[in-house]
Amino acid sequence: MMTDSQLLLSVEEAADQLRLGRTRTYELVKTRKIQSVKVGRRRLVVRSSLLDFVQALLVEQDCASY
Repeated sequence: MMTDSQLLLSVEEAADQLRLGRTRTYELVKTRKIQSVKVGRRRLVVRSSLLDFVQALLVEQDCASY
């Protein structure tokens, strides 16, 4: 069960939130387009970085439309 109060998400949960595939989301983590941390053996995505990523896409697309 996922709530908005969760600060860290699994890559799969982040993929669900972004409506992207798991492989594409891992690629975004690897290229540091979304922030993640390692806790033990798990790679977890910082929830706030998902909004930052979407905002960057909006800016990028807005600039490209001119």
